[in-house]
Formats: sequence, structure tokens, C-alpha cells
Amino acid sequence: MTAARGILWQTSCAEHAATPPLDADATADVVVIGGGFTGSAAALEAAGSGASVVLLEAEEIGFGGSGRNVGLVNAGLWVPPDGLIEIMGEEAGTRLIEALGAAPDAVFDLIARHDIDCEPVRNGTLHCAHAPSGFKDLQDRFRQGNRHGAPLQLLDAEEATRRTGATGVHGALFDPRAGTVQPRAYAVGLARAAAEQGARIHAGSAVSTIRHDGDAWEVVSNGHRVRAGALLLATNAYHAGITGPFAPEMVPVHFSQFATAPIPEELRDRILPGGEGCWDTALVMNSFRLDAAGRMIFGGIGDLDGPAGVIHDGWARRKLRALFPELGDLPIEHAWQGRIAMTKDHVPKVVEFGPRALAPFGYSGRGIGPGTVFGRACARALLSGDMAGIPVAPVDHYIEHHKGLRAAWYEFGAAVTHAMTPPPFARQG
Repeated sequence: MTAARGILWQTSCAEHAATPPLDADATADVVVIGGGFTGSAAALEAAGSGASVVLLEAEEIGFGGSGRNVGLVNAGLWVPPDGLIEIMGEEAGTRLIEALGAAPDAVFDLIARHDIDCEPVRNGTLHCAHAPSGFKDLQDRFRQGNRHGAPLQLLDAEEATRRTGATGVHGALFDPRAGTVQPRAYAVGLARAAAEQGARIHAGSAVSTIRHDGDAWEVVSNGHRVRAGALLLATNAYHAGITGPFAPEMVPVHFSQFATAPIPEELRDRILPGGEGCWDTALVMNSFRLDAAGRMIFGGIGDLDGPAGVIHDGWARRKLRALFPELGDLPIEHAWQGRIAMTKDHVPKVVEFGPRALAPFGYSGRGIGPGTVFGRACARALLSGDMAGIPVAPVDHYIEHHKGLRAAWYEFGAAVTHAMTPPPFARQG
């Protein structure tokens, strides 16, 4: 398969924010490091409350996982509700379930309030069963979600096939709270809105050093110093090159995506006619959705730029033909990959690593809703000194064991699965 290497979301991003590099020393109430969903949402929240804010991004806004995201605005995490309560306890688990259940409301409210041009579609998402065993898992998630107040709907195979237009779908779980966005445009729009509220947003401003001098935080970038009373470290899976008291501990997992040319008009009423975003129950997860131009965007776990990239590349065409035979020969115009920050229990972490310093990370593939919610909550906590509003209680340290080994295992599993995926005709014999 031949596909142009390039991130679709860069090409189709309609939002723009003025983000000159840091070129002088500065002071602020809050300094934010990282210009993705978390950092940009935090900057907007803090600036909107009247605080002075400096945001520093090493590359450009939405460069990392936020600009390489699938674009599904989900409610909740991969971990089902009962799993969260088992991990966290009844009170803490319920608190996180409720906070993230409302995450799509927060995202789409910010989009509407700040007129963010990011192709928002709030027609729900479909968690699709890849096999009969997957449908049993969805039945369990349906019961758990409804028990916790989620308005989920369980669809049989016939209805799921009609809603998706895909083959091999054995049922689906529909979540009407959710939706899709152009993820890079959403991140840039948050930064643009933060700048309109007075935040100073600086891209091309890699941070080299972080330290606390006993009175305030001092952050060095581009040879200049930013002093602030509070610090939010929002680098997540793209933390690199910073000397300081803390770095996020997580397992980097790659997710590759492919985007076709717009699908033919005559197929628009049969392939995802409702505009839902989709992902499946496979152990090596796959996702698919349409953007505003009608491009089919699909992908799965795997590093397209790594040693097994040729395997993931070859899998993409087979996967497209298996899901949507009518799209099998449609040109694939974009292909890219990004990093997910995974934690061992798939639950986000917030580390309070110094005085008025927080680092939220580890959304485990659910960046848009949790990033928005955690970024805003951390901004409020840093300004007020009250940590009670953060969806998970901050800890003073966090260690993720066997990071390299586990990252290699995820990639190996994805490569083996993709290499063994047969062409569609082999399934029909």
C-alpha cells in the first residue's frame, strides 16, 4: 500500500492561534508546559478566572497526541465502571465515573462558548463487537453503565451493521453522550480562546529546566526564564529533554491512523450515515470514523514509523477492505502515528510533585474528554490551593514498572496481530 505520510489533522485544521516563541523573561500566576488538550484547557480555565498565564509548547499547539488523536469525544475510560471501583474504591471510583461521564458536556460546551471551528458532531459513539465474545463484553458494560446512570443503548448485530455499514460487526454499545471532533483544531481552538482571555501562548518554546527556588517556580525556555507561583506539567506521552524534579511515569503505546480520500456520495447514506465515531472490542483495538469531508479515518495500535511499520502499513488496506468492501480501492491519502500514555491500571494519575505543582497524565487512549476535565480541574486547584475538585486524588509520586518491556510487548502484539490478519477473501471461503 502506498500512502502519503502526513497527519490529516494538520491539513484540515481550520483553527489558528498566534503563538510566538518565548523571547523574553516573564512572570505569571501559572506556567503551563504542554500545548495539548490538558495544557490548553488549563490555560483557558486559569486565564478566564483572571489569572496571568504563560503556556510553553516545545513544538506547536497540538503537536503531540492531541494532534494525532482519533477524535472520539468519549465519556469514561476503557476501564468499565465496576473495574474502576475495584481499582479505586467505591467513593473515588464513583467520583471519577461521574466526572468523566460529564466530559463530553464540558468539551462541547467549550466548543460552543468559544466558537471553536473543529468539526464538532455530537451524534454519539459506537463501541463495536468484533466477535461474539466482544458482544458479551458489551452486554456487561451496558449493565454496568446503566447502573451508574449512563444512557447507553445495546444494539444487536443487525442494527449495528445498519448504523455502521461495516461487515463483521456483532453488535454495538451506543453512547449518546459522546461525539467526534477534529482533534488538532480543538486543541488549537482552546489555545486561541485562552489567548483571547489574556494567556500568553508560546510555541517553539521547549523547556530545558524546571526548578523551585523556595519562593516560586522557575522555568527556562529559549534561554529565558518564566517565574510563576504555580506550575502545571501537561506533557503526558511527549515529555522529553526537561531537567527537573519530575517526569511522567507511563508506558508509551503507539496508535497508527490512515485516512482515505472522501468516500463516494452514493455511499454516504450506507456508511456511518449517523456520523458516529467507532472503535471495537478487539484486544488490539481498531477505530473508524468519518470526518467532515467524508474521509474514512481508521487505525489501530502500532508504530507506523517503527521497525514493524511495513506490517502496520500493509494491514491497513486489508483492514479497510474487510470492514468496508466498497471502499477497498479508495486511495489512502494520509498515514500517521502518535503516542498514548498508558498506565498499568489504565487510570489517569495526578502527581503533586512540589509546592503548587501538578502533573496529570496517563489517559490511556482517552485524551479529549479526560484531558479537558483534568486540565480545567488542575488549573482551579492550583489557583485555589484546594485539590478536592480534581477527579482523582493527587499523589506525591508515581512509579510505572517495566515501561520499556511493556511498550515493546504492546508493539509486538500489534505487529503479530496485523501480520496475521488475512485478506477478506480468506474469510469468505
